[in-house]
Amino acid sequence: MGTRVSYPVEVKQKAVEMRLAGVPMKEIMQELNIKNKTQVQTWVRWHKAGDTHRFEQPVGKQYSYGKGPEYSSELERLRAENRYLSQQNEVFKKVQRIGKEVDKETSIKLVEELCKTMTVQDICVHLGISRTSYYRWKKNLTQNQNHSKRQLEKQVGTLCRKHKYRYGYRKITAILKMGMRINHKTVQRIMQKNQWQCRVKMKKRKKNGQPYAVAGNILDRNFQSDRPLEKLVTDITYLPYGQKQLYLSSILDLYNGEVIAFTIGDKQDTDFILNTLNQLPALPENCVLHSDQGSVYTSYEYQKSVHIKGITMSMSRKGTPADNASIESFHSSLKSETFYLNRIDRTTTTIVERTVKEYIYYYNNIRIQTKLNNQSPINYRQLAV
Repeated sequence: MGTRVSYPVEVKQKAVEMRLAGVPMKEIMQELNIKNKTQVQTWVRWHKAGDTHRFEQPVGKQYSYGKGPEYSSELERLRAENRYLSQQNEVFKKVQRIGKEVDKETSIKLVEELCKTMTVQDICVHLGISRTSYYRWKKNLTQNQNHSKRQLEKQVGTLCRKHKYRYGYRKITAILKMGMRINHKTVQRIMQKNQWQCRVKMKKRKKNGQPYAVAGNILDRNFQSDRPLEKLVTDITYLPYGQKQLYLSSILDLYNGEVIAFTIGDKQDTDFILNTLNQLPALPENCVLHSDQGSVYTSYEYQKSVHIKGITMSMSRKGTPADNASIESFHSSLKSETFYLNRIDRTTTTIVERTVKEYIYYYNNIRIQTKLNNQSPINYRQLAV
């Protein structure tokens, strides 16, 4: 539909004559500067029905058959025409930038903007639409918007459940942006409304201690790396969830946060960590391996094996786990997103081992990280290559 203008009687008659003579509608509209072809069709219908008197009536005001506009005085008529023309100008200013055609959403927006100074009926008349159509369009638009909101909320919920509520709103937003335009605040509101937020990790108290001089803190909390296998970190964590106490020894590459070696065992001895160390691939020169000052890492066998591989040792200050924050964070994420999340306090040893192995695969291949441009560690490394 287009906008309706109050045209002179001469223009209406000329349009009817041209149309009856077979002139194309487009040519008539261009020559007489008519906005909408339905107006010409209406004039032709009036002409054929013998209602040519209707050419003189103002747009939007209906009269009984055979009667024209009646006013008590000439001044009243002029005031009515002036009021009507002012309303038209106000509407035309709003639609001037749009062109000849006005879509449904634009019409709804115009009515909402102008209804403070004009009635809905008058605005619809100027736009060339019926009031019934306007309310029908508005209802359908509201229903579509509500449907879109429900679909988005359903999509966010699906992603949260898929990743077992391990992702916060930033990562969920990053996934959604792969297929749509979405603002992170919208995702955050949806997750807060439905309590789909990521579980909060408990903070550990910082402990102070005296250093044990085996190797210096070469890493010095510089956890950034420009190439693979340049800086490695390692640590051991407890897995007290099975039928017996288990331990996880892992080595993580600071370049992309990938777990490149790990061992699960029931003894925290030197052979246990050497098994993890021997899983390492060929390493470049000047590779640094950082650990804490645990007894297994200060043992002679471990230091000898590290030296044979050409690795430079680096150790945290005693009682300062923040010096090895990257591997501590990984172990915390593993427990928070598996055992704590699923409230697993006691289960079989087999399930504990399977849970850890599945999570490490998920962590390396699927779980995205913000610092990696929302890529998983392995994807980030492959794209860099």
